[in-house]
Amino acid sequence: MDRIDCAVIGAGVVGLAVARALAMAGREVVILEAESAIGTQTSARNSEVIHAGISYAPGSLKGRLCVAGKAALYAYCAERGIGHRRIGKLIVATQASELPELDRYIALGAANGVTDLRVIGAAEARAMEPEVHCVGALHSPSTGIVDSHGLMLAYLGDAEVHGATLALQSPVLSGEATQGGIALQVGGDEPSTVLCRTVVNAAGLGAQRVAGAIAGMPAALIPPLYFAVGHYFTLARKSPFHHLVYPTGREGALRAHVTIDLGGQCKFGPDLSWRDGVDYRFDPTREPAFRDAIRRYYPGLRDGDLQPGYTGIRPRLAGPGSSMHNAATDFVVQDERQHGAAGLVNLFGIESPGLTASLAIGEHVRQTLGEARTGAS
Repeated sequence: MDRIDCAVIGAGVVGLAVARALAMAGREVVILEAESAIGTQTSARNSEVIHAGISYAPGSLKGRLCVAGKAALYAYCAERGIGHRRIGKLIVATQASELPELDRYIALGAANGVTDLRVIGAAEARAMEPEVHCVGALHSPSTGIVDSHGLMLAYLGDAEVHGATLALQSPVLSGEATQGGIALQVGGDEPSTVLCRTVVNAAGLGAQRVAGAIAGMPAALIPPLYFAVGHYFTLARKSPFHHLVYPTGREGALRAHVTIDLGGQCKFGPDLSWRDGVDYRFDPTREPAFRDAIRRYYPGLRDGDLQPGYTGIRPRLAGPGSSMHNAATDFVVQDERQHGAAGLVNLFGIESPGLTASLAIGEHVRQTLGEARTGAS
């Protein structure tokens, strides 16, 4: 049986950020990835937005790590030459009854330490985005976009420079928490058993399955997993937008955000629906609902402008009817002080803003492992 210091399960943006943080702290790290490439699921199927930290519950891990991660991410991208733009965002109210929502965002942002938000009138909003119809808006200047694949390659490069190893097509089949460490059964072309001093379960959509396959991990402490599917439609012509544009509205209503990638391509989404597993099929019948929602703030959208884009799936911890930003859907970082399996850290429900928060999540996990060891000694 091979012995290693630390295994990080999952080579998405968060798993790579964790591996980077641990390797740079001097840990021996092996990254176990079931797929044939890094970042093929949630990390590759999102809007690539650097979130400001506006709408998360005060005191939540999402709020704290988003704001800290945003600052770290901008600095990191600038230092490493990773494609990004501090493009800014408008949250627009299309009718007077929605204007109080803008003040609510101001309050939530302030509670999370976001101090650069301001409410603007319709005229100023139109000067910033001439094609947008609204009666008022919230301007978030620190929202941005990033090349997520370039970011993941940089994280992997940092980890490897500090001694980490990436093992692709190496699915974790099962495990057992023992007094000597956590024994993992790893599949693939050359199945093996490895005894790990530390295991970080950053498997994203597979995190619950991995945790459930480790003997000694209490099943009652594994939260439920709901597969939250979002569709993105792309604009079949040049983007008329210069900022990200999000309409106000309650969760569950189709808001159809405007996002722009670094190449200038405009896309709308995501919406929200639910499936029973990892299923990336695109449902083109959702186009009429998208078109109606978009025209509330962008009346210039023409018939035929929308083309099917892609779908993404968020690992949500609460299902239909739950708010994306309440305590029940916060990030969960679970260590031996909660579940009793020495050396095991589980990351559950790492959805948006996981990309933005990735550097901060990596540092949080590094600190958590140090605290857990101190508490156990």
